[in-house]
Amino acid sequence: MEDSILAVAAGRAVVARNSMFLSVFELFKIGIGPSSSHTMGPMTAASRFLQDVKDGAWRRTADGTVTHIGVRLHGSLAHTGVGHGSDRAVILGLAGYTPVTVDPDAVEAVVAEVAATRRVRPPGHPAYGFDPAVDLVLDKTTPLPGHANGMSFRAYDQTGGLLLERIYYSIGGGFVVSDEELHLARSNRAPLAERRDVLFPFRTAADMLAMAAASGLSIAQMKRVNEEAWMSRADLDAGLDAIWQAMSHCIDRGLTQGGVMPGGLKVKRRARALHDRLVEDARQNRVNPLLANDWLSIYAMAVNEENAAGGRVVTAPTNGAAGVMPAVLRYWQHFHAEADQNSIREFLLTAAAIGGIIKANASISGAEVGCQGEVGSAAAMAAAGLAAVLGGSPEQVENAAEIALEHHLGMTCDPIGGLVQVPCIERNALGAVKAVTAASLALKGDGTHFVPLDVAVETMRQTGMDMSEKYKETSLGGLAVNFVEC
Repeated sequence: MEDSILAVAAGRAVVARNSMFLSVFELFKIGIGPSSSHTMGPMTAASRFLQDVKDGAWRRTADGTVTHIGVRLHGSLAHTGVGHGSDRAVILGLAGYTPVTVDPDAVEAVVAEVAATRRVRPPGHPAYGFDPAVDLVLDKTTPLPGHANGMSFRAYDQTGGLLLERIYYSIGGGFVVSDEELHLARSNRAPLAERRDVLFPFRTAADMLAMAAASGLSIAQMKRVNEEAWMSRADLDAGLDAIWQAMSHCIDRGLTQGGVMPGGLKVKRRARALHDRLVEDARQNRVNPLLANDWLSIYAMAVNEENAAGGRVVTAPTNGAAGVMPAVLRYWQHFHAEADQNSIREFLLTAAAIGGIIKANASISGAEVGCQGEVGSAAAMAAAGLAAVLGGSPEQVENAAEIALEHHLGMTCDPIGGLVQVPCIERNALGAVKAVTAASLALKGDGTHFVPLDVAVETMRQTGMDMSEKYKETSLGGLAVNFVEC
């Protein structure tokens, strides 16, 4: 079947020049916790700044040698940076690490060394002066205009003269853009590096359904065709398998860990104990009418407990919502005998198509639109993926995504103590349950429904714009301030 997809596409689709294309591997990134926007983003921004320091165009017009670096975190990054590990992420990035390459078990030693020596020594660079206690500032009073997650990096010479300044924004899901790139994107003049030719350039769900009807292909098949314009089928499948392997390993590790999560709230890990109880119930043949929901919840909690502890996770589409999709995928394996590697790839490709639509038209950033953009998007993606592997039509898949997203609209992002623990961990469990329920409801219909997915996505965007900043990952409202009074 797969061998015929490109032939069908070539005969029925039109190549779109300069269309926007978001790869499945841009949406699903392997990194570390606890936050894609607040941890992975700042680490990536620091890496980008080092690259610019080394060989940026500024060197053609400026004299001087960089000897010292300073960083300021603004907006949401400043308010919840310590709880999300943003400060440590900057240190790691300036030390030469990326979210993919850093060993979670080595983080403490790297941070301690930089603090003690007051220097960073990234590979391929000289040592730069950098004292985290002085040179890393959490500026809670001066938000940058482009996005709530703003960062400014500066490079100085030995006299303290400013040689280079760059501003970056972490826009959710580990994506990082410069201030210039953000301006170009918002003016519909995306950088040329982001303009790619694809056979199915759907930006909206309506376009996606129209192209599916015209081509006779599923959503996953169209997404596959787009991906294979840029890589071989073998590389695509290997990459998808690696994504699922990382997700699955995260579940397995989370089910073996106990104790208290870091950060000061003294929240206990619960996934292992709940897992052991379910295993014992099965051994004793105890009837459990909520069995599927319980397993879904435990799988999701295992991932998000790992994320909260700074472990290896996959953005799906963010770290804060990283447990929803792995939980639904493991549920698919657990309760459905027909689950195999090809169905997992189909699930991931379908989910990525829906995630790309949401990101293109609204946001996946909690700092921009609240948790509806994180767990809500994750639930929509997971619902779509599950509906697809259960045999749903493109219309039923779109319906599943809409149901899941619609019933997360208005959800705030108000983490207690700025930590991705309460309410985030349980919120992922409920998001997974909603995703499975949404897929089930959609599959019981014929795909026709009242509210289109595009309307739900636009509603999420508008709701996020209207939402007070207190409820968008600043820990200045909601549970973050009220739980103390309870």
